[in-house]
Amino acid sequence: MDASGRVAQPESKTREYKQDLSSPEKAMRAVVAFANSAGGQLVIGVTDDGAVVGVDDPLLEQERLTNLIADWVSPQLIPTIEMVPLAGVTVVVADVAVSIRRPHYLTKFGKAEGTYIRLAASNRKAGPDIIAELERATAGIEFDKLPAFRATMDDLDTTTLAKQLGRDVDERTLKTLELVIDEQGHLTPTNAGILVASPHPERFFPFAYVQCARFRGPTKRDIWDQEEIYGPLPLAVDKVMRFLEQNAFLHAEFGDIYRRDVWSIPMAPLREFVTNALVHASYSRQGVSIKVAFLDHTIEIENPGGLMPDLTIEEMMQGVSMVRNRAVARVFKELGLIEQWGTGIPQAIQRLADAGLPAPEFKEFGASLRVIVHIKDHSVVPSTVPSDGTVDGTVDGTVEASALLGSERAILGALQADGSLTAKALVTETGISERQVKRILIKLRERGLLRREGSDRYGTWVVLKD
Repeated sequence: MDASGRVAQPESKTREYKQDLSSPEKAMRAVVAFANSAGGQLVIGVTDDGAVVGVDDPLLEQERLTNLIADWVSPQLIPTIEMVPLAGVTVVVADVAVSIRRPHYLTKFGKAEGTYIRLAASNRKAGPDIIAELERATAGIEFDKLPAFRATMDDLDTTTLAKQLGRDVDERTLKTLELVIDEQGHLTPTNAGILVASPHPERFFPFAYVQCARFRGPTKRDIWDQEEIYGPLPLAVDKVMRFLEQNAFLHAEFGDIYRRDVWSIPMAPLREFVTNALVHASYSRQGVSIKVAFLDHTIEIENPGGLMPDLTIEEMMQGVSMVRNRAVARVFKELGLIEQWGTGIPQAIQRLADAGLPAPEFKEFGASLRVIVHIKDHSVVPSTVPSDGTVDGTVDGTVEASALLGSERAILGALQADGSLTAKALVTETGISERQVKRILIKLRERGLLRREGSDRYGTWVVLKD
């Protein structure tokens, strides 16, 4: 307790306070949500603002809470309920463990309408996708290891997978990695097989892709660049990182002998968070894809499904790992995209600290998890640059105005090699969208870095030196 007589611990994913049981439905929502999520404590006798008031008749309140849980919650749930002395009064505490009989729900509303999960310090009604995930967890069934509906072996690109793994991929390998399964006497791709080895996983899971966007300003209103990334999940990591590079700056740091080019954003931690989102997303959910938003001061990575129900943000930050898609994760590990499970997030947090950046924020909302990485100010619009496309350092924590975006450097490099390239040819050379190529060409001309000689149709580009 603090000096004002209030409890020191606020409400959280594993703790909720109620002054009394005058609104039993709200209290029972918390009990159900705790049982379906990471467990938790319901404390009776503490107000919402943390003031400890106790209960008038602890024995009666304990019995009433026991009866409410028996009457309101299905399947049967028997938490530990104790009377606890606190600040000269007595509170009643229901200690609810993670249940092996999930999903629990409010009996009067039924499973479809009465199932709740715990997100941060609130109780949220679970939709059909989350209820199905809870049921699979209880039955020991993993979504990514189920046979993919309507998929055939022709939907897998084993040649590309073999190149990634650096070895032949035969039937035995596919079975070992749990990318295929014997179904009704036929070899059938699993959901994991489609996600990691199909050229078009979105045909089976419409939202199995990544939406990337660069926004100008602190809000998601002014879109400067955007890209949707499709294809096998392992290949998406590099594609997302390339998008971030195209919208980041590069500057030079000089030592006693060597020069080192440094990105304006923390690439290694971002790569870890992107990889984590791809591995842990819930691909059974409808209507939600993975999102990567690059704003002036933050980069936000959001994946559908959020944390595994049993896991808290604090546990994840400490390295506790619960993998939603274990077959997918195994392929990522075989490819060297992830290391030992549970080490990536703590390492990424430490790398941000080593770079002098604030700790990332992790937020649960709407059955999604958002990671917010704070970066140096990218609101400055570049003006002129040296001929090598880099600048030295930063000014007051802001990326210098003379820095070049990764996409701008890519276009300048391509035109330096061949000034006759058209906008469409630059799309092929750089992988940047045609709309963005045209916008960048205009900007580079305005900044005196590029000149057009001859007509628009038959002329050539000249990259200008300082």
